[in-house]
Amino acid sequence: MSDLDTQLESRWPRLRVEDWVATRDTLHLWTQIIGKIRLVHAPMLNHWWQVALYVSPRGLTTSAIPQGHRIFDIEFDFCDHEVRVRTSDGATGRIALEAMTVADFYGDILRLLDELGIEVAIHAAPNEVDPAIPFAQDRQHASYDPDAVRLFWHQLISAERVLQAFRSYFIGKVSPVHFFWGSFDLTCTRFSGRSAPAYMGKALNCPTWVMVESYSREVSSCGFWPGGGDEGAFYSYAYPEPAGFADAPVGPDAAFYSPEFRQFLLPYEAVRTAPDPDRTLLQFLQSTYEAAADRGGWDRAALETDPARWLRRS
Repeated sequence: MSDLDTQLESRWPRLRVEDWVATRDTLHLWTQIIGKIRLVHAPMLNHWWQVALYVSPRGLTTSAIPQGHRIFDIEFDFCDHEVRVRTSDGATGRIALEAMTVADFYGDILRLLDELGIEVAIHAAPNEVDPAIPFAQDRQHASYDPDAVRLFWHQLISAERVLQAFRSYFIGKVSPVHFFWGSFDLTCTRFSGRSAPAYMGKALNCPTWVMVESYSREVSSCGFWPGGGDEGAFYSYAYPEPAGFADAPVGPDAAFYSPEFRQFLLPYEAVRTAPDPDRTLLQFLQSTYEAAADRGGWDRAALETDPARWLRRS
């Protein structure tokens, strides 16, 4: 059995960031292209929820996107290593995922969509990265390691499963568990129900009004990012950050508050190597949420629930 097969058999595979950073950065930009295609076709939802991607049984998908009288979807298939486009009138098309420049990927996807009768006019440069090289000019990023991508996808599968379980305990407004291509992370956000002060921070090559919409309500947000540590990191933050949040006791022992990122971090490897990885991650998600909710004065009794409540019905 190969090392890849052994890792894929694990619920929490090992993948060092330094071993796939070139592929990660290229894939990040490819997902931005696909995400921006969804952005221009999907109607606006609060906090830009309409633009995200979702973990699928094959990789990452846009889900159904409206286009006139029909719908289409685009999926990164990390099993067969291709991008697949399907339309509701039965048309399909695909592009092989292999080492190629961002410029070539961009040109290929535009040609494929044109063949399928899907019009595309996007802002053709990335956001939340620096430098923001226009897609059609980017011949710097051109890496694709299929084994690393499959391992990353399996990391997302496990993280998504636990985030979905964590999400189920909240009955207030809560986002889907979704993948944002701007920041290249899997995330889930809980809302207190109150408005937040206008966002005054900055994001790399991203208009301020985009961030204002993202943080228009008080939140506790958590997720997984393939950076911030040797094997990536889980994170949790609050906006606005309540007094005492950074000093709150959280678990497990490997978790810590990062003044640089203004959020709690838990190294992925601390979860992967724990006797019970799922429980370890849930401890981090719950304790950091409680730090935000308790210090922020959230009405927890009205916002939280027991997902097993129906099993005890009379």
